[in-house]
Amino acid sequence: MTILLLPLLLAAAPDAPIDRTNAEHYVWGGSNDGWHLVKRDEMSVIQERIVPGGAEVRHYHQRARQFFYVLSGELTLEAGGVTHVLKAGQGLEVPPGVPHRAQNSSGAPVDFLVNSTPKSHGDRVDAPAEK
Repeated sequence: MTILLLPLLLAAAPDAPIDRTNAEHYVWGGSNDGWHLVKRDEMSVIQERIVPGGAEVRHYHQRARQFFYVLSGELTLEAGGVTHVLKAGQGLEVPPGVPHRAQNSSGAPVDFLVNSTPKSHGDRVDAPAEK
């Protein structure tokens, strides 16, 4: 029976370790960076860096549930009309349908992870701030 399990274990083995040096990279908002650490339909993990003063467009996702986790710096995350200032080691979950906006109001870059289940690309709807 051990011999039968070996192919299953090998099939589930992870690929090589991934980090910003070998992940798929993209630039957004002109000067902010993103690296796809996991890029699957059922889940994505992206490491992002927002420069001081940088921000994304306020939006929501129809299906994706997201978790933002700060690695370094300070992330201002408005979600559902409430503004949160997250420091390194802190995170916040944003359910589907909740308008949100990540921005860097500090004087230093902010690095953070965004875990989306399922992936959030192609699931985004702009949500301008209410007046």
